[in-house]
Amino acid sequence: MAEAGNFYQDVDVTWGDGRGKILENGNLLTLSLDKASGSGFQSKKQYLNGRFDMKIKLVPANSAGTVTAYYLRSQGSSWDEIDFEFLGNLSGQPYIVHTNIYIQGQGNREQQFYLWFDPTADFHIYSFLWNSARILFYVDGRPIREYKNMESNGVPYPKKQAMRLYASLWNADDWATRGGLVKTDWTKAPFTAAFRSYNANGCVWTNAASWCCQNSAPWMSEALDAGNQKVLR
Repeated sequence: MAEAGNFYQDVDVTWGDGRGKILENGNLLTLSLDKASGSGFQSKKQYLNGRFDMKIKLVPANSAGTVTAYYLRSQGSSWDEIDFEFLGNLSGQPYIVHTNIYIQGQGNREQQFYLWFDPTADFHIYSFLWNSARILFYVDGRPIREYKNMESNGVPYPKKQAMRLYASLWNADDWATRGGLVKTDWTKAPFTAAFRSYNANGCVWTNAASWCCQNSAPWMSEALDAGNQKVLR
């Protein structure tokens, strides 16, 4: 089921006491962080597999200590989760993208990447592809990570728990920048990240059943071609 669209229709701002704002008739959503609180939103619907795209413009200038998170997560104490976390930096230094996958509440599958552009100057597209065979992380259509289903070798894979899409902006200066050595400079607050063009193309989970109107959707069998395999290397 493909959805593109309007933040009023697609998400709920769930915390932040007014620091999360939907603007431009539903086409723009901003999250802010100050010393009192961060903010966040979640998708109205849950999905079991799919492709998810979002345009994000990250916190500019000195964002050290902050984390902008964009992720899929299920409910409960044995949750599954697929993460993009963007670790704030001192002005002029590259942003680090921290990726992780939790299965049944167990993580420790971190991989980090430096972005090859300034993610604060404009919006860029960050995407998850999650099907029965693999999880792919994309930045502007370029794959940066692949996690294959290796259950045949005893490696866990998230496939049974429906997930919502979440995003948040929060203070993590105990670890986010240089392992916590650089703290958040609250004189620079409020910090703001912006979101546009949320697109969910997946199987909607309703009443403990997955409904998918596009059994032949490209994302259901999507894999990396030879060219993109080389990009990953």
